[in-house]
Amino acid sequence: MELTRRDALAALAALGVGGGTLSGCVAPRSNTPAADVDVDRIRAVLIAAAEVVYPSEVSGIDEFVTTLLEARLEDSTHATGLDETAAELDDHASAWYENRFATLSVADRDRVLEEIGAAAADEDPDGTTAERVRYYVVNELLLALYASPTGGELVGIENPQGHAGGLASYQRGPTA
Repeated sequence: MELTRRDALAALAALGVGGGTLSGCVAPRSNTPAADVDVDRIRAVLIAAAEVVYPSEVSGIDEFVTTLLEARLEDSTHATGLDETAAELDDHASAWYENRFATLSVADRDRVLEEIGAAAADEDPDGTTAERVRYYVVNELLLALYASPTGGELVGIENPQGHAGGLASYQRGPTA
């Protein structure tokens, strides 16, 4: 299943971020992220992490994550958290595998996430490295995927929140 820019926009709307909301109506936002964040590193880390946490049948990850990231970087607090977390992932990958997270093989990236403890950690934007990776990387990517129409189809959610889905879905009776 191929993710598209439209999927990313639908996910952002369902999450209340970006184009599908009234946010920014009172005070327009700048389309530029906080000046002190490394957007290229964040993008590379998120795309690399998505290749680990997304199901193998998903394609179009680069465009999906890039579109998602554009909207997420509008919030300077979130952008700073993403930047710090991406740097922490790179630091751990460099210490353990002598390379940046995004340049590692998918298997090694999976091991980095496992060794950090992101799979078992609770999400906390101000917590430990594992909790921050869970919050800013793993959960953000999974939430966006499954809030999108294409990602929702993977797990049988025909109409994720924010995606209308059409009249036919409301005329069918329940199946038992």
